[in-house]
Amino acid sequence: MKKILILCLAAVSVAGARAQKTHGRIPVYKDASRPVEERVGDLLSRMTLEEKVMQLNQYTLGRNDNANNMADPVNDIPAETGSLIYYGSSPELRNRVQRKAVEESRLGIPILFGHDVIHGFRTTYPISLAQACSWNPALVEKAAGVAAQEARMSGVDWTFSPMIDVARDPRWGRVAEGYGEDPYANAVFGAATVKGYQGDDLSDDRHVAACLKHFAGYGASEAGRDYVYTEISRQTLWDTYLPPYEAGIKAGAATVMSSFNDISGTPGSANRYLMTEVLKERWGHDGFVVSDWGAIQQLRSQGVAADKKEAAEKAFAAGLEMDMMNRCYDAHLAELVREGRVSQAQLDDAVRRVLRVKFRLGLFEKPYTPESTEEERFLLPESLRIAEELAAESMVLLKNENDVLPLKGVRRIAVVGPIAKSRYHLLGSWSSKGDAEDVVSVFAGLEAEYGDKAELLYAQGCNFDGEDASGFGEAVAAASAADIVVLCLGEKRDWSGENASRSSIALPEIQERLARELAKTGKPIVLVLSSGRPLELCRLEPLSAAIVQMWQPGLRGGGPLAGILAGRINPSGRLAMTFPYSTGQIPIYYNHRQSARTHQGKYQDIPSTPLYGFGHGLSYTTFEYGDLKPSAVTFRCGDKVTVEIAVTNTGKMDGAETVHWFVSDSVCTISRPVRELKHFEKQPIRCGETHLFRFEIDPERDLSFTDGDGRRFLETGDYYVIVKDRKVKLTLTE
Repeated sequence: MKKILILCLAAVSVAGARAQKTHGRIPVYKDASRPVEERVGDLLSRMTLEEKVMQLNQYTLGRNDNANNMADPVNDIPAETGSLIYYGSSPELRNRVQRKAVEESRLGIPILFGHDVIHGFRTTYPISLAQACSWNPALVEKAAGVAAQEARMSGVDWTFSPMIDVARDPRWGRVAEGYGEDPYANAVFGAATVKGYQGDDLSDDRHVAACLKHFAGYGASEAGRDYVYTEISRQTLWDTYLPPYEAGIKAGAATVMSSFNDISGTPGSANRYLMTEVLKERWGHDGFVVSDWGAIQQLRSQGVAADKKEAAEKAFAAGLEMDMMNRCYDAHLAELVREGRVSQAQLDDAVRRVLRVKFRLGLFEKPYTPESTEEERFLLPESLRIAEELAAESMVLLKNENDVLPLKGVRRIAVVGPIAKSRYHLLGSWSSKGDAEDVVSVFAGLEAEYGDKAELLYAQGCNFDGEDASGFGEAVAAASAADIVVLCLGEKRDWSGENASRSSIALPEIQERLARELAKTGKPIVLVLSSGRPLELCRLEPLSAAIVQMWQPGLRGGGPLAGILAGRINPSGRLAMTFPYSTGQIPIYYNHRQSARTHQGKYQDIPSTPLYGFGHGLSYTTFEYGDLKPSAVTFRCGDKVTVEIAVTNTGKMDGAETVHWFVSDSVCTISRPVRELKHFEKQPIRCGETHLFRFEIDPERDLSFTDGDGRRFLETGDYYVIVKDRKVKLTLTE
């Protein structure tokens, strides 16, 4: 008996030692050497129902500066919270809240901090629509990289950007946030922005997770009114609105945001087809979907949910993982699981997606943001250089009658208009932490450019709107005393952006009246426009000898604008969105489908063509295009065809030219747009030199089309490759 007792005690001792050793072992989810999926699975297995639900909720921290997102402040943030929208710009507050999550919650799961970093954080870049007009995705990627660096060093891990909604109605204020009217352009610039934000490694402390928004079709809002219904056929959804998102997913975008809009009867935030069948099952996205602000509870006002509980059930069942400021999931999701209306497997998959992003961001290893000074984070010399370069390449010379620009030999310049000395309104909407004190105004840019070479005469003339014309006299006097008038008109920063729909895209009457009064002086007018959308210019264009669209250029707009006016910079921007002749033409865009009667169906009272079409933009030099030269005119499906065109700078100034390559398929089982952009390239060309531009055609990629199920098909027959007024026919055989 004594011997048996000793053996039993020994066994207990060994078991105790083993238990102690196991107890002291680091959990798998905290072991950075283990694969992410193992860590996610281990952590998920340890979580309670309530802890899982909390990971799917997002609240706010700090001051909310978006007037469209009004909500009660969150004073008592639970340690188990999944995410916070962080309105601060210092790591200190963020770290205090993160410490609560890591040290006071049972499992120490770090919080994900998000923010709307749309076109820069503190170093504010041109609005996204302007960036697209640069046709320089590499430069846009650099700007996104700077935004990511400033944001991550300030405590932000995740940005709700890029917005890649194809938009063809400039009355919709959010055209400022996207990359224009073309699906391919949105795809290219969206992918470049994702790469700039995320870099090669999300855990790098200079990069943030990207979020593609708004999934999908938000840009088709009826009559340009925000948040409203959209009627989109499945085929149009696939050929127009989904390609940018697919490109963003291929670029590695960590997250996606659902859209506010009702899409042909099913709101985006309850749309299982989009969020589950397309995004997750077809495209294999393994990140998560976040709602837009309040979009889940707004399923009630859209008429598909009776209350918040039903809204939560429908959104979650559709594939929407994170609840942004709805208070639907935290209130009802656990109950829905207990009732069996949401399965445990569904819940686990959603939580797994959120945790996966947090692990990839390295938040478990580095939950806290190192504290640094603003001088170490913001407005670095290289960041500002990129801002100035991007502003310069984004500006578009729309008109230049009799080569009035560049301004040479002028001794007195009248600088007039509400934009002339404005700094705040040049920032544009969604300017994050951008500060008007850092902005270079148009007037300041001209002062620096001309110095003592020309005298600047300033008069505001009028405000942005209203009826006060008392400043007209001073403006007319300045114009009368000058050689030329630089008239600076445009929009306030909050006239575009979210909840900024307008019934007309014309400038207020007071601004047009000012232009008419100045025109009476007989002095040439150079019209400088700052706006977040294309504008109606049919009355201003005849009064103007030249027109420069500077958009809302951010911090460094004044210098490049002055450089363009003076001729130091040769403008190279080209429109990414059509300028209608008038608001009555909307919607008007280049890649429409063909009419049944091409010679009829025109407007009877106004032209049926736009004032300035997609791709329009002038230069101070001239470019001569050669003939399109294909490597083959007849080919089969598996073949590759190369088409080349030589472009020569025949002017007297170095410049950069963007070549847009379009494809046209005039006969197809499903009717196609008259032209489809498939490739573009921008290159500097010195005066007298020639650059050979090349388009390598993959028939499956570049000539195929898509049906209503998203299946691409390729038909034999004739296709046309188009560059400017050049066209070449290619024939695809069996």
